[in-house]
Amino acid sequence: MKYRRKPVVIDAIQWTGDNYAEIFEFTEGNAYPTKPHSDTLFVTTLEGEMRAPKGCYIIRCANGEYCPCEENFFNKIYEPLK
Repeated sequence: MKYRRKPVVIDAIQWTGDNYAEIFEFTEGNAYPTKPHSDTLFVTTLEGEMRAPKGCYIIRCANGEYCPCEENFFNKIYEPLK
């Protein structure tokens, strides 16, 4: 049997390495750098801390939690709303 992902609209922001203030505001403080001037963030999730290297998208899930998603995977399953 095959399954298809249900259409869902999400909020997300890409970590570019220099938009930490936007990421911090978007995640309500649930993302922070691994060290000063780092290209990697930690994102607080229900499963614990997850790493988000530069280029990852940070997704706000339906239940309000945040999770990182690798850029190539994100681009396979999501497209911008027009």
